[in-house]
Amino acid sequence: MTVGQPGAGEPTLVPRERPTRSARERVEPGPMYEAIIKPVRPFTGIRLTDDEPGATTEWPPPGPADEALAIEVTQALQAVLDALSADQRDRVSFAADAPEWQTWLNTHPNVVRQGVLLEELDGGQRDRVLALMRASLSERGYQQARDIMRINGLLVELVRSPEEFGEWPYFLTVFGTPGEGRSWGWQLDGHHLNLNVAVVGGRVVTTPAFMGSEPTSVTSGPLAGTTVLRAEHRAGLELMQALSADQQATATSHPSILTADLPEELRHLINGRTLAGPFADNVALDHQGVRGADLDGAQRDLLRAAIGTYLDWSPASNAAVRAALVDEHLDRTSFTWMGAVADRGPFYYRILSPVVLVEFDHHAGTVFDVPDPTWQHIHTMVRTPRGGDYGVDLIRRHHQQYDHSDGSHRPWS
Repeated sequence: MTVGQPGAGEPTLVPRERPTRSARERVEPGPMYEAIIKPVRPFTGIRLTDDEPGATTEWPPPGPADEALAIEVTQALQAVLDALSADQRDRVSFAADAPEWQTWLNTHPNVVRQGVLLEELDGGQRDRVLALMRASLSERGYQQARDIMRINGLLVELVRSPEEFGEWPYFLTVFGTPGEGRSWGWQLDGHHLNLNVAVVGGRVVTTPAFMGSEPTSVTSGPLAGTTVLRAEHRAGLELMQALSADQQATATSHPSILTADLPEELRHLINGRTLAGPFADNVALDHQGVRGADLDGAQRDLLRAAIGTYLDWSPASNAAVRAALVDEHLDRTSFTWMGAVADRGPFYYRILSPVVLVEFDHHAGTVFDVPDPTWQHIHTMVRTPRGGDYGVDLIRRHHQQYDHSDGSHRPWS
């Protein structure tokens, strides 16, 4: 069984020697994670350093909520809970504002995870979790998430390490109690796939969301033809290639992301170049690179399209609301780049606006012995700045409108 064939100058993928660490049983973090795992602080959300203090976004914009989507997700989650045993329900359930919601991690060892392991569920229970994922994502988003899980299962055969990998060592947690008038959410946490979905007042929030894979392409065996994150790869590259030479120079902070060409802080084996990954819910980011206001019409369309590639992980109504916000703030959106402007890179790019943050990064090998970043190991990250992740800003606005003091749900009088 093989993964994608390397291009010119790219190494063959062979397993990397490393200590075996369980994806299922809790393990100690160790030194590699010290730069990542931080105490959970009161949530403020991703901030833009050029924002006014306390700046917020009218999220969502005026218009009706998608009640049908919220009901579909709520019913799918209730179906999961109904299928669990009492012990499983106890382990999966947390308070709506529990700090555990912010302790997801995209690496394969179980360093901080909680909830119920999908692998321990029977087929019917797992089918209900998959139905929850399908209800909460677009068809493309769902298919990509499932392919990431399947490739993680393929790693068992490729590197002969069943303790570390598999299709089902992903943990489900539920925050709050699903129901009309309530704010609640669910999380799926595991290797290269971290989904967070919140339902608030008839609206659905699908950030933060992390999707990654190593490898990203399979050429033989049962998964032959499977590729992931190609659309995200192309979207950033096409935008960069459409810039003029002067604009490319403005966008580029580092012309190479080869390991020897980067400072230490930009080559962490887990985070790479990513600034808003796990345990970075409150990070403040500067605008870098080129601004939407300085792009011509065709370039602005490519910027919209690049962002839309990530918004399209979500159901159509959710993506449409977010796309309208993106367009409203397009002038204040920045695009920055590191690495080679070439079909297979390697490269990193970031798109930052008041209403969306996207990061894409080619990585060095973690599973495979590849010292430099390649297209066969990709991390992507999507967030909603200004307090939008986990539905926090929507929850705040909801409680400004409705009285929940006695457990009811009614407008303040």
